[in-house]
Amino acid sequence: MVNNTRSSQDTSATSQISIVELPIRGMDCADCARHVQEALQSVDGVDDAQVLLSAERAKVTLRNPDLDLSILRHAVSRAGYSSPFLGDGGDAVHGDAATNRSTEAAAHARKLAGTVLTVFGLVFSVVLLVVVAGEWLGVLDEVSRRIPWWAGLTAVLLGGYPVFFNVVRSALRGKIISHTLMSLGVVAAIVVGEWITAAIVVLFMRIGDFAERFTTERSREAVKGLERLAPATAVRVSGEAPGGETQEEVPVEELTAGETVLVRPGERVPVDGTVTTGDASVDQSSITGESVPVDVTAGDSVYAATILTTGSIRLTVEAVGRETTYGKVVRLAEEAEANRGDVQRVADRFSSLYLPIVVAIAAATYLIGRDPLATAAVLVVACSCSFALATPIAMMASIGASARRGLLVKGGAHIEMLPRATVLLIDKTGTVTTGTMHVSTIYPASGWTAREVVHVAAAAERDSQHPIARAITERALTEDVEVPAASEFVSEHGRGVSAVVENRRVSVHKSSNPSGGETQLDVVVDGVSAGTISVADEVRSDVKVALQAVRDMGLTRIEILTGDNDAVARRIAGGLEVDYRADLLPEDKIGIVREYQAAGETVLMVGDGVNDAPALVQADVGIAMGAIGSDIAIEAAHVCLLREDWDLVPELLYTARRTMRVVYTNIGLTAVYNILGLTLAAFGFLPPILAAAAQSIPDVGILANSSRLLRPARRTPARRTPARVE
Repeated sequence: MVNNTRSSQDTSATSQISIVELPIRGMDCADCARHVQEALQSVDGVDDAQVLLSAERAKVTLRNPDLDLSILRHAVSRAGYSSPFLGDGGDAVHGDAATNRSTEAAAHARKLAGTVLTVFGLVFSVVLLVVVAGEWLGVLDEVSRRIPWWAGLTAVLLGGYPVFFNVVRSALRGKIISHTLMSLGVVAAIVVGEWITAAIVVLFMRIGDFAERFTTERSREAVKGLERLAPATAVRVSGEAPGGETQEEVPVEELTAGETVLVRPGERVPVDGTVTTGDASVDQSSITGESVPVDVTAGDSVYAATILTTGSIRLTVEAVGRETTYGKVVRLAEEAEANRGDVQRVADRFSSLYLPIVVAIAAATYLIGRDPLATAAVLVVACSCSFALATPIAMMASIGASARRGLLVKGGAHIEMLPRATVLLIDKTGTVTTGTMHVSTIYPASGWTAREVVHVAAAAERDSQHPIARAITERALTEDVEVPAASEFVSEHGRGVSAVVENRRVSVHKSSNPSGGETQLDVVVDGVSAGTISVADEVRSDVKVALQAVRDMGLTRIEILTGDNDAVARRIAGGLEVDYRADLLPEDKIGIVREYQAAGETVLMVGDGVNDAPALVQADVGIAMGAIGSDIAIEAAHVCLLREDWDLVPELLYTARRTMRVVYTNIGLTAVYNILGLTLAAFGFLPPILAAAAQSIPDVGILANSSRLLRPARRTPARRTPARVE
């Protein structure tokens, strides 16, 4: 199955470049993904390949767009894995047949995961207890005397066949995998006549495989759980039939832009679209993480995977499947794994060098001590997979869990970069401010009241579409002020408007004396001043608290960048107690980012992802605020905040720091554990049986430690502040 194919012209050659996606089955560790990637990259005609362990998918860049995909599948098969076709399990999971099953499935998966983990812990503990007690009490020696060696050898070969098969197959291709060492340990135990030791090693090899597979699958669910929220079917509404409109339930992929879809109460929206008829409340938490429903009516946009809590709507289809906003969220969450940071690359590099190092230690152990059991123990206790898992498991868990809370991070590289940030740059309009003008103050002239000034000004502005006009008419609506009809409306670009209101000529013009960074409007009736109205862009209520939380985390250099004039910028920046630069063009913002980077600073930039998209790309980490429904923002930014909530900014920084603490803990404990195990085994203090039991423990530890990231922190810094700025 090809999930997606696109072509673009290569600037360095006349050949066409194609990107195809293939499902990959059977991967359960970082080594697996690396082997598949190497197999695909060895195919003639493949320019590059990225294998996503969490998504069980490979993105392959082809120099030859006509390359037979069966060749790629054959390469995957040679590596020991499979790439199924459509219909035999290769489909990416995009939803349940019944939309209301997704929550039940997720709850069932969590319950099952907890049960399996508990059972595994109990079984592991019992087996370990039996093995240790048997070793100390001599029970295992008695068992080995009573059972013929050939029966024990048969049990070893049958129990370890899947592992041995992969080791031999990899060896024939010149590759050493993590199980190679333990398999050598099994061979060493058999050679010295310790078949029961070999059997115990095989037992723990299989237990370790289960632990690793479970660890990977648990973190994989953090991303795959997103896919299950999108419904698989939709109710398509066709044109008028003799008995009325026709309603038909169809697979979502059969829908096309322009068609009409019916969504009823309690159902998930199957596509991105615009409401044509009906009113409803929509729970958008699957995308934005915000639990408060949003009211929609005709003309409003709705998004796939959101839920109608009340009401029923018909909507016009605009995007389907992976082209929807939710589809892009899922795709970017999947692909985030490929964007590895420095820590993960170092860990991967170390994993590839670790196996030869262990072989060298084992050889030295045998040459110095002539103890084959100690040599076998060295080979058995080494656990290279734990190094490979230490970073990606934590990153997968963090990225998947963050996406569910409305924080879309495009890879581990950005999670690594966030804690290093030294400068925070912020775009003003649409980010610090709402982008909506409001009336801040009314100054009536002598003989006039504030309501009378609004009465005539709103009437004069009634036919204008300017944001200032909307602010004045909104003020009239809020205060229940009557807005009469006007005639002879005239709009003067850059100046204001005039109209005849109740037989009087009313003009509303910008004042030549702006005050406090606000726009001053003179209201004149029949040539006499009626008063002045001050209009300003509204600062978001949650910005000041969020910025203080950011400062509390040590990021104190904060600056607002805006294209507005100095007076406006000074007013807003002063209220937030930050620096500012005004009268900027988009290219000026890029220059400021580069200026800081040239000085050695690590720059975060928060914007709305529209006119500041180039600066977001240039920043070390660009953060798009309220990116839902914005293709530009989603593609340009490194992090997308899917709802307009400034609390997400300190939460993002806190989550990144928390994730990196987990990663460093995983790596540190794994390193200490392996060094200790290798030392004890090399000096003969750790027999092969206990070495086999010990080697599977790091995987369980990594799972337990990384699983903490699947749950949000109890309180993020911004939410600890008791007071909010209103």
